[in-house]
Order: sequence, then structure tokens, then C-alpha cells
Amino acid sequence: MKQLSQRLLGPVTLVLLGLTFWLGLWLTPPDKTQGNLARLVYVHPAVAWVALYVSFGTATIASALYLWKRTRSLVMDRVAHCAMEVSVVFILLTLITGSIWGRPTWGVWWAWDARLTSTAILGVFALAYLALRRANDDADLRARRGAVFALLAAINVPIIHFSVQWWRTLHQGATVFTADRTLLIHGLMAWTLLISFVAFTLLFFWLLRARYRLEVLRGARYQVALDEALVQRRREGVR
Repeated sequence: MKQLSQRLLGPVTLVLLGLTFWLGLWLTPPDKTQGNLARLVYVHPAVAWVALYVSFGTATIASALYLWKRTRSLVMDRVAHCAMEVSVVFILLTLITGSIWGRPTWGVWWAWDARLTSTAILGVFALAYLALRRANDDADLRARRGAVFALLAAINVPIIHFSVQWWRTLHQGATVFTADRTLLIHGLMAWTLLISFVAFTLLFFWLLRARYRLEVLRGARYQVALDEALVQRRREGVR
């Protein structure tokens, strides 16, 4: 059952992504105010959801589980590392799609808006995390320092989330729900938006699984190379 679900993850993701773009580009009606530009709502919010909460959240949770002795394992460290790499991709896509939306709406590609700036800072934190891991050869030290850094960087996520409420920003407020949980999007538009969130979430897990498998293979090759080096060193010592 597990293998079947893993095999279906990729095809189901592609089908839902295709369905999202088909519905979003051709079947859903244009917005009364923004016209066809508002069709980015089927991409940008879902990508941001994955970037801030799903991928960065996965890296943060895995890091916390690694720091806790009862759940500390190589698996948690690898999940945190791989999720953070995928998070960098989605943070970049968030900024790009946001800029594409902002150019005709605000008149500029970039503004030092609270939400935009804090999201860019999160991307810098993610890159710093990856750089920190490369700076340590000791596996345990690398994992512990990376986990602590990920938890500290995660403080920025609620700042991003509440930035449009705490400060006056160019970025619009809630897209789907109001503060009192009133639905802002209805009908086919709401269903298309829901499918987009599911599709991009599954895309993250598909990419995470693929990246994790590569990390396992890399670790296995490193161990084989290390064992061969040790054997060669022993042979030289005998001579």
C-alpha cells in the first residue's frame, strides 16, 4: 500500500497541477477589478503556502525532532535538510510570482513592503542554513547547528503571516478568508483555488521524496568511499 501511494504521488501531482492551470486559465471567470491578472491567485497563494508553512514548517519540525533525544535520528536530519532545499525553491517562486502580480498592480516589480521584505529575509535564512551545513564536516555538529538555526529562522514565519495586520503594507490582506472566517471566493473559483493548494502541496512532498532519495544515495556512496579509503590505509600500514 505504501509503495502504491508513493508511485501514485507523481502522477496525481501532475494531474492536479494540469487541472489547476486548465481551470485557472480557461474556465474560471476574470475578476471584476483585476480582470485576468487575478488568475495568479491560483498560483501565488498556493506557492506561498508551501514556501512558508509546508516546506519550511517540515524543516522546522524535523529539526526540533532531531534536537529531542528520543526522536534524534539521521532520518530527521536528512528530512530537515532536504525540506529546506525545496523551501528555497518555493520561496523564490513566491517572490517571482508576487513580483509579476505586483508590477501591474503597484506599478513596480519590487517594494520594500513588510511582507515582501520579511519573505525575502526568510529566503536568506534558508540559504544561510544550507551554507552553515556545508561549513561543518562533523555530521553530528552539522546536524545540531543546522537544527538550532532552523528553529531560530522559523520565528520569521509568524512575522510574515501577521505583517499585513501589524503594519500598513502594499500587499493585500486575506485572499480566501476574512478575519472572521468569511469566505471571499466562491463557486468554481473556490474549487480551483482548493485544487491548487492540494496540487502544490503534493508537489512539495514529491520533490521532498525525490531529494531525500538522492541524499540517501549520496550518503551510501560517501560511506563506500570512506570504507575503501580505510581499507587502503590499512594495506599501506601493513606494508
